Amino acid sequence: MIVTGGSRGIGAATARLAAMRGYAVCINYVKDRSSAHKLVNEIEGAGGKAVAVTADVASEADVVRLFETVDRKLGRVTALVNNAGIVGLRQRVEDMSAGRIERMLAVNVTGSFLCAREAVKRMSTRHGGRGGAIINVSSVAARLGGPGDYVDYAASKGAIDTFTVGLAREVGAEGIRVNAVRPGVIRTEIHAASGDPERLERIGATAPLKRPGEPEEIARTILWLASDEASYITGAIVDASGGR
Repeated sequence: MIVTGGSRGIGAATARLAAMRGYAVCINYVKDRSSAHKLVNEIEGAGGKAVAVTADVASEADVVRLFETVDRKLGRVTALVNNAGIVGLRQRVEDMSAGRIERMLAVNVTGSFLCAREAVKRMSTRHGGRGGAIINVSSVAARLGGPGDYVDYAASKGAIDTFTVGLAREVGAEGIRVNAVRPGVIRTEIHAASGDPERLERIGATAPLKRPGEPEEIARTILWLASDEASYITGAIVDASGGR
C-alpha cells in the first residue's frame, strides 16, 4: 500500500493500521522526514515492513520516481491511498491569489490524478496486473463549500469526488475498485495551517456526535474500503463526518 502524505495525521494512522493488517507500506512525505522515518521504525519494530519515500505529488517526475521506488523495494502496488493534501490560511475568494489556487489544485487534484495514473498502470488487468484498490481522501467540505474559510480547498475536494466516480467506472472491469472517504473535522495538524487551531473543537462540537473525529477512525474506513469486505463497492463516497 502506498499512502501519500503518510507521515502525520490520517496518513500516518492509515499506514500504521495497514501494516498491522499485513500490508507492506510506503509512507510518502514531502518535508517531515523525521516523522516518516520514525513511523517506519515503529512499523518495523512491530514486525511489519515499511519504507519512507519523499516526493511532491504535484510533481510528475516525483510521482514516477515514487512508484518506481516502490516497485524495487516492495513490489507491485495493490492499494493506493491518495491522502496528500494542503489547506491555506482562512481567506475569502476575493482575496485569493492565483498562486494559492494553483498550488491547492496541483497538490490536491493533480497529485491524486498522477498517483492514480501510476497505480492503474500497475494494477489493471489491461496492463498485466491483478487488480487493486484506490481510496481517495476527500472532505465533507466538498458538500459544505467552505465559505469564508477555504472555498479553494472545498472545490479541490469536489473535484476528487467527481474523479472518484469517473475513474471507478473507467477501470472497474480491469479489477480496480475506486472509492473515496469524506472526513469531517478530524484531530490533525492541518487545522493549525488554517490559522485557526481552535476551529477543531468549535466545529467538531456542531456535529451530531458532538466531537471531532480521530485519525484512526478514518483509517479504519480506508482499510475497510481497501479490503475484500468491500469487494462489491466501487465509485462510492463514504462520509465519515460525525453526521455533518
